[in-house]
Amino acid sequence: MNLRRFAVGLSALLLFSGVADARGLLSFIAQPIEHELYGSSFSSGDALALYSKQQQQQTFDACAGSFPAARPFDLSKVQGSMRPLALCSDSFAVLYSQTTKTPLVVVERLTASTIKSAKGGERTNVFFPDPRIPKSGRAELIDYKGSSFDRGHQAPAGDAASPNAMAQSFSLSNMVPQDASNNRTTWSKVEADVRKFVLRADGDVFVFTGPIFDDGHRTIGASRVWVPTRLFKLVYDEKSQRAWAYILPNAETRIERPVDYAAFVKQTGLHLLSNLPISGSTR
Repeated sequence: MNLRRFAVGLSALLLFSGVADARGLLSFIAQPIEHELYGSSFSSGDALALYSKQQQQQTFDACAGSFPAARPFDLSKVQGSMRPLALCSDSFAVLYSQTTKTPLVVVERLTASTIKSAKGGERTNVFFPDPRIPKSGRAELIDYKGSSFDRGHQAPAGDAASPNAMAQSFSLSNMVPQDASNNRTTWSKVEADVRKFVLRADGDVFVFTGPIFDDGHRTIGASRVWVPTRLFKLVYDEKSQRAWAYILPNAETRIERPVDYAAFVKQTGLHLLSNLPISGSTR
């Protein structure tokens, strides 16, 4: 897929134009969770029980507060070819693609208080396919096995302020195939730097994280999970109205200085902060 066509198509659609209409309760029964869980066991019932009844609906109603001004993405304006779903968790919202079998954008609202609550939280390390997504549109654990790619969190486990939020962060709907060195070093440093900023911020900080698929991207597994060529993390400080972003290759790399919002839009075509006041960046 041509990156420009994908990015422009998505950017024109990802507008904060109100909460998407509720799509009703899931029309399918959660399938059994299968394959290895790296030392733990997790039934489909256990996985579904992590989510409230409202979170089990494919709508952003339960997590509108994760978005600036409580205005989620309007799914009706997202490219139909992406087969989008709205998924809510306790501490983040996911615009998910049943085509890429990954999130397109994951949104978090962070505060100094939530970061302090998350500090020292015990990682569950129990990855699981999201039972809210039909099997035809989701990644499975076996897709990652032997691929050489990590299951890379988009909303970091280190941001989870409760045990349930921590457990939810290990859903594959919050993952992309990520270069192991990138995930464990460079990207981990990006996540830590964002948390350090949030601790200094005077109010809500919204963080948008997602993959970019350039021409020639590959896939992994029988589910053909798309492998990003690049990753982005966009930070918006609501009170200061500053915004900046990291855009890094999905490879072993050095951390690069963040770019301002205008440069982010130019490089990705993604207008994720449409209609929001922006007065500067980190520099």
